[in-house]
Amino acid sequence: MIRVLVVEDDPVAASAHRMYVERLPGFEVAAVAHSGAQAMRFLDRDAVDLILLDLHLPDGHGLQLIRSLRAAGHTADVIAVTSARDLDVVRQAVSVGVVQYLLKPFTFPALRDRMERWSRFRDGLSGGGKATGQDEVDRALSVLRGSSEAATLPKGLSAPTLDAVTRALRDAGSLSAGQAAAAVGVSRITARRYLEHLVGTGQAVRSPQYGQVGRPELSYRLSP
Repeated sequence: MIRVLVVEDDPVAASAHRMYVERLPGFEVAAVAHSGAQAMRFLDRDAVDLILLDLHLPDGHGLQLIRSLRAAGHTADVIAVTSARDLDVVRQAVSVGVVQYLLKPFTFPALRDRMERWSRFRDGLSGGGKATGQDEVDRALSVLRGSSEAATLPKGLSAPTLDAVTRALRDAGSLSAGQAAAAVGVSRITARRYLEHLVGTGQAVRSPQYGQVGRPELSYRLSP
């Protein structure tokens, strides 16, 4: 079980982050800290695998907390969950070892995508040893950072939501736009845009679904 420390000063946001983590198979919330000092005290007596860290804490900046953690020998990976959109802050976050950077507000599928990518990255490196070459290193990092597809998506579409829609389609076998919207937590119109993108790129097919009086509803499924 992957142990997660949630560091968030806002009680409502902290509760939401806890709930999100607890919905993910294989993850558990070890504790919730509302300040950097609370986080340090907890980590000094108990280890975790991952920290969900808000950068704006009442007793200091989250990036300084990371530096303090590393100086104290704590090696847990960090996913920043923050409203900080300053690109200089993003650069500093990368420089101190933040593995993912998620802007508030975010949806459960967006957080799930980041955490599942991190989990696959972690599992891929758990065996130790040496990389056989550059390709193996590139594959390991691509799991964490995502594919280049995100840069080529049509305007208004995001890679995390596309991944969530694709996953829902894979799990269900076939879905209407309304069913996909309910599964992912977006509007029906938004879900249809992602489904049509999958059709347009050859990753899914659509077909009319009959059975009720009136206009048939379109059903989507992943391409064979």
